[in-house]
Amino acid sequence: MRYVDEFRDPVLAQNLSASIALEAGAGFGYRFMEFCGGHTHALSRYGVLGMLPSNVQMIHGPGCPVCVLPIGRIDFAIRLALEHDVILCSYGDCLRVPASDGLSLLKARAQGADVRMVYSALDACKIAADNPQSQVVFFAIGFETTTPPTASIIKQAHAAGLKNFSVLCNHVLTLPAMEAILNQPGGVPLDGFVGPAHVSTVIGSAPYQLVAQRYRKPVVIAGFEPLDMLQAILMLLRQVNTGRAEVENEFTRAVTPQGNRKAQALVNEVFEVRDAFEWRGLGSLPWSGLKLRAEFAQYDAEARYPEMHFVSVPDHKACECGAILRGEKRPQECKIFGTVCTPDNPIGACMVSSEGACAAHYTYGRYRDVMQEGS
Repeated sequence: MRYVDEFRDPVLAQNLSASIALEAGAGFGYRFMEFCGGHTHALSRYGVLGMLPSNVQMIHGPGCPVCVLPIGRIDFAIRLALEHDVILCSYGDCLRVPASDGLSLLKARAQGADVRMVYSALDACKIAADNPQSQVVFFAIGFETTTPPTASIIKQAHAAGLKNFSVLCNHVLTLPAMEAILNQPGGVPLDGFVGPAHVSTVIGSAPYQLVAQRYRKPVVIAGFEPLDMLQAILMLLRQVNTGRAEVENEFTRAVTPQGNRKAQALVNEVFEVRDAFEWRGLGSLPWSGLKLRAEFAQYDAEARYPEMHFVSVPDHKACECGAILRGEKRPQECKIFGTVCTPDNPIGACMVSSEGACAAHYTYGRYRDVMQEGS
């Protein structure tokens, strides 16, 4: 554990906090968005937010893959499981996301659907091999981080000649979402981004040049440890204070400019970009999601069940998840946060996943928030 402990050294953390306070000065406010849900979790879990001066504000972004999945995509999976008698496989958090008519994939299972939690795409493929009499659909979600494993398993299914396996693809792309945040009419003003870590190990740091150059917003890619976060915030402050808008890489131990070329080639072989894909809170974004290429259409659940169609569904009226994902509101500004909506009884997707802003604030920050508001 020595290596991890080096990134949680309290003395170094206090030194970085002091440097941030000095760099931030007074009389000017800074607003940085941590795009990744893992960073949102780290900020709350390690108390990093409490180490920042009041004029340095962290804005939560749409980087939680469970959170940005619109209700209509969950409904699609539920209909497959209930009406087409498939074995529906997905990651645990997806099963709990509220859908239409008070349902979720877990509640659909209670109604008789064969819904199974898996830890990887490989698990779903094995279920298909073990159940040749049943159609198995893997409900795939995630940003560029989880796309290569899905591509790999599709190729494995093809090589094995599996006829009863398909993928309901919900993989999305980071950069279109970042641009959507910056292009949002009347959206939240930002001074820079803490760039995602896991995504960047795949795509590299170079693609963020688009954000830095076109929008004049600095991007600093950061790891998930508290010292990573503090160092990245300090680097952003220094860029803003010197009038720079560049891509910097704090997470050099894992991220390179070019990223993982083999993973990129695998994804490009199996997937292509959709014309548009709907996101929770951001609406339909052009060129922001992936679909299977024609040569792998036999493994595309949307092609296998052409009578099924995605239907856009609005979020719960009391849920502020969309505004939170856009950075326009904080979790505690939602009227049902921590009362009606809790991790045990989530009304919105941001309370389901541990990477969701609401779940992070509920688990680590709600008492601090109450004390700050009462002081």
